[in-house]
Formats: sequence, C-alpha cells, structure tokens
Amino acid sequence: MAKVTGLGGVFYVVKDPAATRAWYREVLGIDGEYGPQMPWSEETGDQPYSLISHFKDGEYLKPGQPHFMINLRVDDLDAFVAELEAKGVDVIDTVDEGYGKFAWLLDPDGIKIELWQQCAPPPE
Repeated sequence: MAKVTGLGGVFYVVKDPAATRAWYREVLGIDGEYGPQMPWSEETGDQPYSLISHFKDGEYLKPGQPHFMINLRVDDLDAFVAELEAKGVDVIDTVDEGYGKFAWLLDPDGIKIELWQQCAPPPE
C-alpha cells in the first residue's frame, strides 16, 4: 500500500515572489532554490515531524490570507493515485516531469493538495 511520507511544502500566492524569498532569507535566515527550505537533517529532536492542523474558525490564523496549497511527499505516486481513485476521489491531473511525479486533488474544504514523488534531483 502506498503512503504519504511527509510534508513537501506549503505553496501560496504573493505579489512579489523574489521580495518574499529575500525577506525569508534576510529576516529568518532560510533560503533555497525554490524558496525557503528547512532540511529535516537540521532538526535536533528525536522524532521531528511536520503538522497539518485544522481549525473550525480563523481566529488563530488572522490576519493571514487563505490562498495556499499543501504539497505532500508520497513513496509511490501511481499506486497512491490508484488507491485514491478506488475510494472515489477525483484526481484532477497527474504529470511526470522526469525529476518528479505529481498529482492534484481537493480536500473536503476545497484546499488544493499536491502529491509529489521525487524521482531524481531537480534540474539545474
């Protein structure tokens, strides 16, 4: 059975991606090729994890904006998509980019979920 292996990232729309990446680099000290990256290898805890937490109201998240996408790593995208479809889940699209396979679906609240299986290092 295929499974989700971890959080791949959170994706959201900004007015100026370069300025936002510069802010993360200069203010928080995190940077990466596609945006701020935080390697789990740098986590000092015994059992590091990522959390997806759901709230009934938006008080905790205010004044934040709701436009985002969650990316989840999976170990076998093809098998995972087959399992989703067997459960009646509408998979919006799939694509193999060579360096990774991707699939998209919506959660019950309309939040876009991107599933990602890394197949090779990203192109330079």
